[in-house]
Amino acid sequence: MSRNIGKLPARYAAIVMPLLLSIFMSCIVAGIATLRSMGFAEGLLRMWMSTWGVSWLVAFPSLLVVLPVVRRIVAATVQSPPR
Repeated sequence: MSRNIGKLPARYAAIVMPLLLSIFMSCIVAGIATLRSMGFAEGLLRMWMSTWGVSWLVAFPSLLVVLPVVRRIVAATVQSPPR
């Protein structure tokens, strides 16, 4: 039995990519920062999730603003592939 899961139209890539990137990156960074500050203490997971939520609220809008700038810098720095 196969499931046909529909894909979003390509026009949503500009939102989906920073959304997913902000989720994964803020989770990793918040986890490392929380672990470093607390160690393996009781309540680590709860504190990590709380920190992650705040981090993501900053990370996602930041990526929406910064990503176009980064793409322009990369385009100016990296040679275009041959056609």
